[in-house]
Amino acid sequence: MSLDSLKSALPDYAKDLKLNLGSVIGNSDLPAQQLWGTVLATAIAARSPIVLRELEPEAKANLTPEAYTAAKSAAAIMAMNNVFYRTRHLLSDHEYGTLRAGLRMNVIGNPGVDKVDFELWSFAVSAINGCGMCLDSHEQVLRKAGADREVVQEAFKIAAVVQAVATTLDAEAALAEQ
Repeated sequence: MSLDSLKSALPDYAKDLKLNLGSVIGNSDLPAQQLWGTVLATAIAARSPIVLRELEPEAKANLTPEAYTAAKSAAAIMAMNNVFYRTRHLLSDHEYGTLRAGLRMNVIGNPGVDKVDFELWSFAVSAINGCGMCLDSHEQVLRKAGADREVVQEAFKIAAVVQAVATTLDAEAALAEQ
C-alpha cells in the first residue's frame, strides 16, 4: 500500500490533507532515513491502523533494519515519556519534578542509529502526544547538534499531517460502520 492509497482514501472535504500529505512526505527535503523514520514513528503515535498499514511498507522499504527498529523504539519510549513528563509538568505540585523517575529509558542512550535521527523521531512523536517538556528537550538537543529550524519544523509538519489524516480516516471508518 502507499501514500497514494491514503490520499485516495481521504474524503473530498479533506482536500487540504491530500495536498499536504503529498507535499510534506512526497516532496520532503529530509534525507530518506530521517523522513521515513519520522513517518513511521508518527504513524505509530497516531494510533490509526489504517494509516500505519498504508505507510509502514514504504517506511520499511526506505529504512535499514536498524533504523526501522529505532523508529518504532522512538514511538514506544515516547508513548511512555510523553505521559510521564507531561503529567509531571502539568501538576501544580512541582515537588514531583524533584522525584526520581525510576523508568527505564536505555534506548535513548543507544538507539542503534544516529542520535540526531532518533531525537527527530522522538520530537515528532512528542508533537503528536502534546508533551511540551519533551518537545523543548528534543528541540534543544537537535538544535545543539546543528539541526536547522527548518528540519525541526519538517518533523512537526509530518506529525501534524499524519495525525490529521489518521483522525479523518478513522472518523470516516467509524461513520461507515453505522
